[in-house]
Amino acid sequence: MKTILITGATDGIGRETARQLLAQGHRVLLHGRTLERARQTIQALETPTAVPVWGDLAEMRQVLALADQVRQQVPALDVLIHNAGVYQHERRLTPDGFEMTMAVNHFAPFLLTQALLATIQASFQGRIVTVSSVAHQGARLDLNDLSFARRFDGYTAYATSKLANILFTQALAKRLAGTAATANCLHPGVIETKLLRSGFSRGGASIADGARTSVYLATADAVRAVTGQYFIDSRPARPMAIARDTRLAEALWQASMTALEPFLAR
Repeated sequence: MKTILITGATDGIGRETARQLLAQGHRVLLHGRTLERARQTIQALETPTAVPVWGDLAEMRQVLALADQVRQQVPALDVLIHNAGVYQHERRLTPDGFEMTMAVNHFAPFLLTQALLATIQASFQGRIVTVSSVAHQGARLDLNDLSFARRFDGYTAYATSKLANILFTQALAKRLAGTAATANCLHPGVIETKLLRSGFSRGGASIADGARTSVYLATADAVRAVTGQYFIDSRPARPMAIARDTRLAEALWQASMTALEPFLAR
């Protein structure tokens, strides 16, 4: 049995990922934006082995508070699944001054990983799984304008955050080299979710299909030693060239560290 934290687990792919992992007998720390939403989801799933944790990932202090909750619950975390994501039609800034899409989709996973890294490495074989998207193909990454102050459109911001997920995974895997911990990312498929309907005005495949690769990367023995990879349909895939740029991955890592310095120094 693994202990697994899933962010954004009260709806869509995250909820289905939790359901499948709970059905396999794992202990799931189920994250919601509020405690009430997390508890309601656990009640609906009718499971005694899920633990509610909460925090608004748009606010970095709440991300750190979420990490505190996890450490209070478990001495070691086997799997961290960064599933939470947003799509914004209009540019909005968070209380910390980040653009909302990048805050929730990139900066929050980056900070949560840093805050929980020791807890993950306390596991026999910790895994960090990040839900990216094939939408990274439409990215426009300007390291000098990660808040899209010069130009904003919802699709480009979302695509750029998904590119950031892949670059983050590569840079993290490099830093985890020589340890038992791994980092991988994935495209879940074009799945019927609220985000897809809101952002792309279309439907897609089933939620069960969307959770499958996350569950695979969290649990499969076949990927125990695999790290720094991008997966589609539970198989390694080749992202766009820009997502394989190791210099860009390192530059984004450093830019993220600088942007999050007030919170990392806590």
